[in-house]
Amino acid sequence: MDPLQEHLKSEFGIVFEDESLLQKAFTHSSYTNEERLPKIANNERLEFLGDVALSLTISEYLYQEFPQKLEGELSKMRSSIVRSESLANFSRRCKFGDFLLLGRGEEKMHGRERDTILENLFEAFLGALYLDAGLSAVRKFIYRVVVPHVEADDYVRVVDYKTTLQEILQVHGDTPIEYKILEQNGPAHALEFLAAVYNDGKELGRGVGKSKKSAEQAAAENAIKGQQA
Repeated sequence: MDPLQEHLKSEFGIVFEDESLLQKAFTHSSYTNEERLPKIANNERLEFLGDVALSLTISEYLYQEFPQKLEGELSKMRSSIVRSESLANFSRRCKFGDFLLLGRGEEKMHGRERDTILENLFEAFLGALYLDAGLSAVRKFIYRVVVPHVEADDYVRVVDYKTTLQEILQVHGDTPIEYKILEQNGPAHALEFLAAVYNDGKELGRGVGKSKKSAEQAAAENAIKGQQA
């Protein structure tokens, strides 16, 4: 049994029947590019599938756990759980990054610790698990790995950093706050945005996200940290 299979079995009781799915889930596009492998040999397609399985399972959990919450509240709670930083941390807790195949260039750039790469890896693993053992296996894994930390770390507490920043800056009256998207990178199915927030023309913080809104929230969060430093 290879080290990854052994790790999954000992830590989570998971054994893949189709090892090729598992290998693909842990293969980053930088590796397939450098090795001149087919583009579909990396984990991006599995990431797409895992994202859906994760969203469905977390939605089911929130629906059952919070029967009095309305749709809008549940959507915000789900967004806080499946945000890039959260999923990257789950990937770290599972030590998935230790088994990731990366290209040499990405390795030198410390890609093994990048939130975006670890987030995508976590979703790709869920996609592979879904294809290998079905949605029930994905649900079991998420309820074992994700849900306890959601409850313990209070991931369901929705933080609107943009509103919080506005309240901090406007405590003495109105002041102009502006958000700008500085960069847009990545393929269409895995875009990454870089946003910055300005107050009266002065940049206060930057942030990265999978959508423009999440990037703006990340920028506001970093701006708040700067205000509190």
